[in-house]
Amino acid sequence: MPGVPRIEVNPKIMLGKPVIQGTRIPVDLLLRKLGEGAATKDLLDAYPHLTRQDIQAALTYAAVSLSHEETLVFDLPAAAEG
Repeated sequence: MPGVPRIEVNPKIMLGKPVIQGTRIPVDLLLRKLGEGAATKDLLDAYPHLTRQDIQAALTYAAVSLSHEETLVFDLPAAAEG
């Protein structure tokens, strides 16, 4: 998968979880907070080293990651009625 500027994946930092470059702030943390309704301003206040560009990079990383995901579809037999 191609890299996304501002996102770092290093096995020596947070066990290889994607983080904002130069920090230990995991991408999934930012995405979870945004999903729970946090505003960008809330994140910037909570994490002073974070920038708007970092938050945008986290969203881009998630989109790129999902675009490379494979979906497997299985035809499962119907459950037997008993």
